[in-house]
Amino acid sequence: MLFSQDTIAAIATPPGNGGVGIIRISGVLVTEIAKHLLNKSLIPRHALFTSFIDEQGCIIDSGISLYFPSPASYTGEDILELQGHGGSVVLDMLLRRVLSLGARLANPGEFTERAFLNNKLDLAQAEAVADLIESSTEQSVRSAQKSMQGVFSQQINELVTELTELRIYIEAAIDFVDEEIDFLTDGVVENRITRLLHSLKNILKTAQQGRLLRDGMTVVLVGKPNAGKSSLLNALAGHEAAIVTEIAGTTRDVLREHIQLDGMPLHIIDTAGLRDSDNLIEKEGMRRAHEEILKADKIVLLIDARELGAEEILNSLPKDIDIIKVYNKIDLLGIEPKLIAAENGYQCYLSIKTGQGMDLLKQHLKESVGFNDNTNDVFIARRRHIVAITTSLQFVESALEQLQLNQAGELVAEDLRQAQMSLGEITGTVSSDDLLGKIFSSFCIGK
Repeated sequence: MLFSQDTIAAIATPPGNGGVGIIRISGVLVTEIAKHLLNKSLIPRHALFTSFIDEQGCIIDSGISLYFPSPASYTGEDILELQGHGGSVVLDMLLRRVLSLGARLANPGEFTERAFLNNKLDLAQAEAVADLIESSTEQSVRSAQKSMQGVFSQQINELVTELTELRIYIEAAIDFVDEEIDFLTDGVVENRITRLLHSLKNILKTAQQGRLLRDGMTVVLVGKPNAGKSSLLNALAGHEAAIVTEIAGTTRDVLREHIQLDGMPLHIIDTAGLRDSDNLIEKEGMRRAHEEILKADKIVLLIDARELGAEEILNSLPKDIDIIKVYNKIDLLGIEPKLIAAENGYQCYLSIKTGQGMDLLKQHLKESVGFNDNTNDVFIARRRHIVAITTSLQFVESALEQLQLNQAGELVAEDLRQAQMSLGEITGTVSSDDLLGKIFSSFCIGK
C-alpha cells in the first residue's frame, strides 16, 4: 500500500557544516528528477560520481548519487540519495532544486512511515529506527538493533499466532457442542493458556528492561532535612550537583541529574526535606517534592541511621511505588554496610561520606527493575509496548479465570480476541491514524 503519490525529499544529515551532506528523495518522480539534476544515467545500486545541475545548467555541487529502485529500497519506493559537500548553504540550494523539480519537503519520519506502510518494516521496527538514533549508551544501541532486526516483533508474532490457534480451537469447540469430547474440560485449553501466560510474563519482563534502556529509571530521593539526600545525589552523579551544608533545609527546589549507572540511564531527583514548616519557600519545595514522588519508578527514603524512624514520612508516600529505606551515616555508629530484604521492603545501611555500602545500593537499583549488565537478549521497548503487553496479559488471565470457574467458552474466546488485538498494536497489525501520527512525528525530518 502506497502512502502517497507524492515524491518527498529532505536533508538526511544533521544541521550545520560538515564534510558530507546527504539529501534523500523517495517517490515516483525520482527518475524524472534525476534526468534534470544529474549529467549521468542512473544505474541501480551503483555509486556514481556526478555533478548536480541547477535550472541554468550551472553546477550546484559535485558528489555521489545512489539509486535504489522500487521495491528493493528502504521505503519500498524509488529512492535517490545525493551525497555532496556538507555546507548548509549548498545543501539548501540542492534541496530547493529538487523541490522545484516536483518533490515536496518530507514530514518528520515520513521516509520510515512509508517503509512501514509499504510493509518494509513493522511498527515496532520503525520505532526502533528512532530509538537507535537517540540511543545514549552502547547497550541501548545494541538493544535497538535487535528490535530493528525484528527480534521483538518475532516474539510478539509468535504469541499472536498462538492466540489465533487457541481461539480457533475454542470456537470450534463451541460450534461442535454435540461432540462426545468436551474440549473445554479436557485440560488442553487450560494448559495452553497457562503456557501463554508464562510467555507473556517473560516477554513483559524483558520489555520492561528494554524500556529502561530507552527511557531510564526515575529515582526520587526523599527524607528529612540533613538526612543526606543531596550528598547521595552528588555521589551518584559523580560531581557537586547540589549544595551540601550542615544547615537543615538547604535544598528548597527540585534538582535533577541524568547519569549512566553501569549502562542504565538513571534520572535522579533530589527534593526538599520533608518536615513541618511555616516557611513559604520550604512549603512550596515540599509541594513540588510530592509532585515528583508521584512520577517516580523508585523512591529512596534517606534516614539518618542515628535517628532511625521516619515512619511519618513513610506513611505519606504512595503505596504502589517501590520504596527502599536507606540508613545513612553508619560510619558514625560503626555499623557494617548491608542490604536487607525486610517484610515492608528493602533496607540499605551505608555511609555516603565514606562510600561504604554505595555499591550495594547501586546494585539494588539495577536489580529492582530487572536490569543487568548482560543485554544480549534485551530489545528496546517503549511505554506503549509495556501497556499493550500488560493489557494482553490481563485478558489472558481473565480467559483462564472464565475457563476454570465458568467453563464459558464464548467469554474465553472473547478475552483471547482482546488479548490478540492488544498485541497487534505493537507491530501495527492493529493501529489507528492517531497512533501512527504520534509515533512518526517524533522522528527527524530526513528519516
